Amino acid sequence: MALPLYKTPFQRFGHYCYLGFSGFVLFFLVAPLVAVIPLSFTSSAFLNFTPEMLRLDPEAFSLRWYKIMIGDCSDPTITTVCTDKWKDGAANSLVIAIFATLFSIVLGTLASLGLSRPAMPYQKAITALLISPMIVPLIITASGMFMFFSQLDLVGTFTGLILAHTILGIPFVVITVTATLVGFDHSLMRAAASLGGSPTRNFFQVMMPLILPGVISGGLFAFITSFDEVVVMLFIGGPEVVTLPKQMWAGIRQEISPTILSVATVLVIFSIILLSTVEMLRRRTERIRGITPH
Repeated sequence: MALPLYKTPFQRFGHYCYLGFSGFVLFFLVAPLVAVIPLSFTSSAFLNFTPEMLRLDPEAFSLRWYKIMIGDCSDPTITTVCTDKWKDGAANSLVIAIFATLFSIVLGTLASLGLSRPAMPYQKAITALLISPMIVPLIITASGMFMFFSQLDLVGTFTGLILAHTILGIPFVVITVTATLVGFDHSLMRAAASLGGSPTRNFFQVMMPLILPGVISGGLFAFITSFDEVVVMLFIGGPEVVTLPKQMWAGIRQEISPTILSVATVLVIFSIILLSTVEMLRRRTERIRGITPH
């Protein structure tokens, strides 16, 4: 966006310095990802750029690590290191994330509806309690979950992991839905009730379409949090359940393999798609509320 004509030369210089510094910070954050992506296509078993890769030799690039990631052991050169743990871990992470996201959306939306009412008692205390998993250090939250879930025999089970990830995902839904409800016109619900609509019908036909972008945004953040979670997984999952982040953690500690980079590349692309979806939903919410996006 062009600067206004009334800006002084010093103000213009400061503006361009700010843009340059922001670009440098962005490059500093993104540079490791730029290095990870080409390394995931290496044919070497080591995590370094070989001279052949720098010369762009086609023989230096391979999909062998992506084949290991999906459990394809047809290549005889990777049979000894091929395993189904990556594929099984991705499937487990996906199942846990889907159920945790659904529960987070339902519970977080209900909590936001209650917290948005002015007559809600102890509103600030309840809000602080709901978003505390986002604020409290994760190691403390994970250890507390472990002590509580161990009393219920939920450690090492999918049920325990889904409940733990639901607790971590609820704050994202509460924050996004509560922010969406700030701009909601509650007179629409009173008008619908005056026309004979039941509370349930009014919610799904009047309120839900307007707050749906906030609900989906919170659900996407909850999904990303659950899919990438490793600390709670180490406490609650036990040795039996393997997820994709846990397998990556084990791969870093036990065997440094370019398969980790292949998984990381897929997760980066997946995260970019989800975050782009969140941004489009945010812009749609602004258009609904009459705010011009910048």
